[in-house]
Amino acid sequence: MIDQHRVPLVLIGGLPAHGTRHLADRFADEPNTAVVYHDLRDVADGVVHRTVRVHGTADTAIVRLDHGCVSCTLRHDLLPLLRRLARTAGVDRLVCHLDRVLEPDRVCWELHRTPVDGETVLSDVEIAGVVTVLDAGTWLADATGDDLLAERGWHGAGDDGRTVAQVALSQVEFADVLVLAGHAPDPWTAARTGAVRARVAPSAPLLDLPGLTGDALLRTLAEAPRTARRGAPVDPHGALVRGEPPLDADCGVELTTFSAQRPFHPGRLYDALDVLLDGVVRTRGRLWVASRPDSALWLESAGGGLGLAVLGPWLDAPDSPDWDEVTDERSALASLRWHPVWGDRAQELVVVSHLAEPREIREALSGALLTDAELAEGREAWAAYPDPFAHHGEHPVTTTGKDNA
Repeated sequence: MIDQHRVPLVLIGGLPAHGTRHLADRFADEPNTAVVYHDLRDVADGVVHRTVRVHGTADTAIVRLDHGCVSCTLRHDLLPLLRRLARTAGVDRLVCHLDRVLEPDRVCWELHRTPVDGETVLSDVEIAGVVTVLDAGTWLADATGDDLLAERGWHGAGDDGRTVAQVALSQVEFADVLVLAGHAPDPWTAARTGAVRARVAPSAPLLDLPGLTGDALLRTLAEAPRTARRGAPVDPHGALVRGEPPLDADCGVELTTFSAQRPFHPGRLYDALDVLLDGVVRTRGRLWVASRPDSALWLESAGGGLGLAVLGPWLDAPDSPDWDEVTDERSALASLRWHPVWGDRAQELVVVSHLAEPREIREALSGALLTDAELAEGREAWAAYPDPFAHHGEHPVTTTGKDNA
């Protein structure tokens, strides 16, 4: 239920620019609604085009890129703008129309965490939901490919190394409601697209763009299931699966989980990553690598790209945060899997494949775990293992192909 003292905000994103624009236009025609759009088509020239539509008028402005950083520019322009609009008489709803290369989870993170004049914008705004538009004809190819955004002339900054697949999957996974635009070229593509969508966003209702009204979309958002995020930031230490995705195979698409309570050998894990780059749509999860036993690593693949990041210490590590400093979800999951020797350290991965054989994925990952003999050698021996992941710092790294991981 929306807090009546705050203005509801709907975020609309997705790769098909025509589809998101069409949906945003529907809202722009609604009374008492303000629609904000930051167009990044000229970001390479150091500018962002900002348009605000409210009360039947459109106000356009050029926003200079802040330190060459799109995130900084949006943070310094969008957040104060939303606050100002929320306090404008006659504005009862806000719509944030996102450029095709923006990932809604990152925008929502800023809304939750970045203060403006001492407090976050959420003191004035409540996120009613996130809507993602996907093109039935192209989304599956986008989500399973290895094209860089820059190769299509789409990028959030000059050094944007993200892949189309990463953005396509992130947008769909974070959505509370999905809107289908366009048509699949054949029934097989339609079926496979539906099978992937059901495993990466099982709880999100699916609507068709033709004939969809703003009121119908708002009703669907209001009735979204309890698992809907409604813009809540993702906890990488939380549950990897939300909702109830199908566990059986459909059109060759299958969800595979892998868990273990012994560390990976860094060299064998590096070799095993090949299995996640061929015939796999998506991998997300936490890793425990023997050469760095106190650090939780985050692995994420999308189509032909793979990224790795350091999440920080496990709760059992010497420099871990206090239990009351972490989310309830993280502490609950850690309690459920707590090991008398290893604490909360564990391997937890979820893989959605479309051409790969799940049995081969499990075998490759199992073969990368320490053997009983290696486990008995202890941490001093593990620390001497050559570590091909040692150059990764605290921030996510997105690459195309394992050799750059």
